[in-house]
Amino acid sequence: MARKAGTKGARGKRAAARPADAGSAAIEAALRLAAEKGWARVSLAEVAEASGLKMSELYARFPSKQAILDGLGRQVDREVLEAVDAEAPEGSARDRLFDVLMRRFDALEAHRDGLKAVLRSAACDPLALLCGAFGLRRSMAAMLEAAGLSASGVVGLLRIKGVSAAYLLALRAWLSDDSADKAHTMAVLDRALRRAESWASMLGRTKPAPA
Repeated sequence: MARKAGTKGARGKRAAARPADAGSAAIEAALRLAAEKGWARVSLAEVAEASGLKMSELYARFPSKQAILDGLGRQVDREVLEAVDAEAPEGSARDRLFDVLMRRFDALEAHRDGLKAVLRSAACDPLALLCGAFGLRRSMAAMLEAAGLSASGVVGLLRIKGVSAAYLLALRAWLSDDSADKAHTMAVLDRALRRAESWASMLGRTKPAPA
């Protein structure tokens, strides 16, 4: 009986401490744990405990660790798109895309240490890399559209491939870029997008930037 009472009390405290956005809390807890102990050693049960959720609640939102990473991708996509809604990027197609992708790095900044741990683990997990590739394609399509570039059709597919390559190069630079202004990341991204301009009209046939 004492054991049940203790468990009930712990659950009461956990519920009282539960944040309003349980999904965001779970993502933050998972990446914090990844930074502390490595992504491979993080369990869903630990994420539930650290985020103040019951295991059943966490599972309803994120049934796997890969689902948590997918949730992070969608969360960051939403933050960038909301920023674009408030203030649309201006300039050439390349300038707009540069601005959108840098906003994405800004949104990821709080999770950089956790992402480093995730990427180290993913290098040994081909399935995770494959799943991540599908999420990257979705995100890059959204970033293109936010920059006023269609991601549809054959040209859209080429654009997605080109911007994905540019983004991954910049991501590698960003992971080790400790400068306040992210100058190294910006330089790498700018060079990569300049090269991408010549790839099968990746930045051609633009539509007007969103108002």
